[in-house]
Amino acid sequence: MRRVIILGSTGSIGTQALDVIRRNPERFDVVGLAAGSNRELLAEQANAFHVDDTAVGAEEAEQLVRDVDADVVLNGITGSVGLGPTLAALEAGRTLALANKESLVVGGELVARAAAPEQVVPVDSEHSAIAQALRAGAPHEVRRLVLTASGGPFRGRTRTSLASVTPEQALAHPTWDMGLVVTTNSSTLVNKGLEVIEAHVLFGVDYDDIAVTVHPQSIVHSMVEFTDGSTLAQASPPDMRLPISLGLDWPNRVPGVGVPLDWTRAQSWTFEPLDEDAFPAVALAKRVGRTGGTYPAVFNAANEQAVAAFHARRIGYLDIVDTVERVVDRHEAAGELTRDSLADAEEWARRTADAVIG
Repeated sequence: MRRVIILGSTGSIGTQALDVIRRNPERFDVVGLAAGSNRELLAEQANAFHVDDTAVGAEEAEQLVRDVDADVVLNGITGSVGLGPTLAALEAGRTLALANKESLVVGGELVARAAAPEQVVPVDSEHSAIAQALRAGAPHEVRRLVLTASGGPFRGRTRTSLASVTPEQALAHPTWDMGLVVTTNSSTLVNKGLEVIEAHVLFGVDYDDIAVTVHPQSIVHSMVEFTDGSTLAQASPPDMRLPISLGLDWPNRVPGVGVPLDWTRAQSWTFEPLDEDAFPAVALAKRVGRTGGTYPAVFNAANEQAVAAFHARRIGYLDIVDTVERVVDRHEAAGELTRDSLADAEEWARRTADAVIG
């Protein structure tokens, strides 16, 4: 029986995690819940799972992690405010099932310092796929990681044709149902750039050895290529309950959590190279990742400002990544990397992005 704290319990990851736990009461016991602001749903969840310890907001969530005895902390908080609870979970010695990508993008160097080997279990489907495939070989046998991208709604479009994209079109993702920022990031492939940074932090693989391929069917969630020429891919229908369940009970698999592929039905999977002219965000993310320090935090914060401006119809679609690049180019790294210096860099990036946007 694993005692679990769920941060971001009222969001998409949190509610799906509770669904997994509800179906497997013999494996999991919820001992703490934290929400961003939805007190009503949080109270319903606490009542349904008999949870006494709850929190609202990131600071309360961080304290909850420190105070409540648990085996696993699932961090499903959205945004860089999730970094504090992530570090608290690591410092408390909990297994961290991590769905808060900003913890690794913004504070990856801090997380890497604080984490013990295998203490962080990725919940993003791409990184969960890589973690599963890596169990087939030793670290020195890994040649490269291959992240798959659906390509979003604009796969195959030229850069010129993307100039007229509207906010409504950017939110029409062909596979996943996500929030405004993540869905837009998936269309620009900023999301894939963030995942490349995550992969580097999680698995210690050089940026030159992390590739992206476009896979519209979203069945192969990512792959690991080994030095003997073999490639291991993790494949399953797109359902976040599978990587969530692995995060909760790593390295054990929870039976029946997902529906397997139907091998009696004809189907085709395709893979295409990434068009870096139309979608330059991945190359930009690798550049800021290699630079390190506060640069990834600036990349992320500037993008959030640009996405908000795009949906307010203040800038065009191509201006999103162009704005991020202009902000990154103006940034000068801080000295010592701390939570305070990261917060200062994010604030600077948002102000600078707003100035660039005008």
